[in-house]
Amino acid sequence: MASRPGPSRRNVLYFIGSAAALGPGQARAEAAPAVKVWKDPGCGCCSGWVEHLSRSGFAVASVDTSDLASIKAEAGIPADLAACHTARVEGYVLEGHVPAAAIRRLLKERPEGIGLAVPGMPIGSPGMEGGSPDVYAVILFGKADRLVYGRFIGAEPFTGNVR
Repeated sequence: MASRPGPSRRNVLYFIGSAAALGPGQARAEAAPAVKVWKDPGCGCCSGWVEHLSRSGFAVASVDTSDLASIKAEAGIPADLAACHTARVEGYVLEGHVPAAAIRRLLKERPEGIGLAVPGMPIGSPGMEGGSPDVYAVILFGKADRLVYGRFIGAEPFTGNVR
């Protein structure tokens, strides 16, 4: 029985040259952004949001707590932006059902601010699937200012007109 030949020298040199041209940061997969989430242990929608982030490529660590008020106060979340869970990612705060697409944009653009919030629990937002989805705003907030960072329907950006 004949042995199978290995890769040709030309193919090996091509692979090495291609990897070297990409550079060390591009030759290997990018690390998943780490998200730490504080949530109520009995909240199903919080668990749904954690699953949304995990499916979207984030490395999620979840902490169950019954003292979310102190977590929110320490994070600087205004009462009118509060939702059912709080998270941190690369120096930013995430409050509520923020879609993965908005988080990725935040990490790419790195705007000044404390973080992103989706106040309340909009129907159709990640973790709140079911029913007729609402168009909802993702708010970029700082100590004194805030702006609509994007509008979404479900987990996707909404580009239509809001009634």
